[in-house]
Amino acid sequence: MDRAHHSAPEVPHRLRSIFSGSVGNLVEWYDWYAYAAFSLYFAKAFFPKGDDTAQLLNTAAIFAVGFLMRPLGGWVLGRYADRHGRKAALVLSVMMMCGGSLMIAFTPGYASIGVAAPALLVLARLLQGLSVGGEYGASATYLSEMATREHRGFWSSFQYVTLVMGHLLALGVLIVLQQWLLTPEQLEAWGWRIPFVIGALAALSALWLRRNMRETESFASSEADTSALHQRRQGTLRELLKHPRAVLTVIGLTMGGTLAFYTFTTYVHKFMVNSAGIDKSTASLVNAGTLFVYMLLQPVVGALSDRIGRRPVLIGFGVLGTLFTVPILSALQQVHTGLHAFWLILGALAIVSGYTAINAVVKAELFPVEVRALGVALPYALTVAVFGGTAEYVALWFKDAGHETGFYWYVTACIACSLAVYLWMPDTRDVSKIDADRA
Repeated sequence: MDRAHHSAPEVPHRLRSIFSGSVGNLVEWYDWYAYAAFSLYFAKAFFPKGDDTAQLLNTAAIFAVGFLMRPLGGWVLGRYADRHGRKAALVLSVMMMCGGSLMIAFTPGYASIGVAAPALLVLARLLQGLSVGGEYGASATYLSEMATREHRGFWSSFQYVTLVMGHLLALGVLIVLQQWLLTPEQLEAWGWRIPFVIGALAALSALWLRRNMRETESFASSEADTSALHQRRQGTLRELLKHPRAVLTVIGLTMGGTLAFYTFTTYVHKFMVNSAGIDKSTASLVNAGTLFVYMLLQPVVGALSDRIGRRPVLIGFGVLGTLFTVPILSALQQVHTGLHAFWLILGALAIVSGYTAINAVVKAELFPVEVRALGVALPYALTVAVFGGTAEYVALWFKDAGHETGFYWYVTACIACSLAVYLWMPDTRDVSKIDADRA
């Protein structure tokens, strides 16, 4: 009776907390993706010499450098979240993202301050990489712990709903500026700074929301254990390494998924312009349209995993990704219309949904509460830095070397490796460590 009495008011509290965590995640990823969306315009401002591909290689290299900070962010903020709370880590991460966006918005170009311009751009991306590296682990852990067992896949999928929405909003700002407000010359001269100012202001709103969130029940229960042994275990690398199978599972399941994700959400925008010959405005519209539908697919796939399990959904991604990545990218290279490109990319993203919708909850379900944020964040960030963060650079390197199709096979091989992990791993829905927190 007492349990039923308390369950009703917990529903709005749970929904408000999930909303606050998700909105902050949206702002974080908007700021992160604004760089990728506008790099076609500010490449010349920071790297004035060389052809278009060379300039894009430079901006892609800095995009990859930001990823190199993500493992450090995953370690620092993951440890912080396990020791001081998921809420505290989420507040700190959005403050760092705000600072990085302000730096990019107000850094003068190469013509004004020379090599200091790309140096400051690198510094800003390092700060943003630190922020995003910690954001993922804390956010995935927060949403997974806040959700009920029956709908954990559904609610945790909103991490990627807001992640994609952040990307979509960055593209939306680009499209509005392209189509209605600024000329291409104005965008290249100064208009590319606008989205970073917007991102910094939005981060302040997210900061206010996150300061009013409640802590998860799992962490609050863990905090009640004041024993010296428990406190020593919280957020330590030594304690994390006591779960080697879980750590290796995170690395394996992430490798192919993150590479496929960044290929078909971020690099594909440049691929349409630089390889397929589609104009920039059309490419932006196609990218935005496919991402919008992809965003709507995440809760559907998340809810499906609540019914049939996480493992079958991951296997579906692995099989389809291995079979269709090369045909889709090969066909996309030959398209001449935006509509044809739209359907090809949407097909690829529908496949990738089998990974993105549930990867956060799968990772959270693998670890005990005292190292959950660190366990989700650190091995994931290391893998994303190696495979996701270098996707654009590796793709452009293959193109520059005259062997663009080599990248298609590289993506396929990585997805196949992840498929082997999906076949080997247990179904975390049935053996979730989060359920043990509430037992």
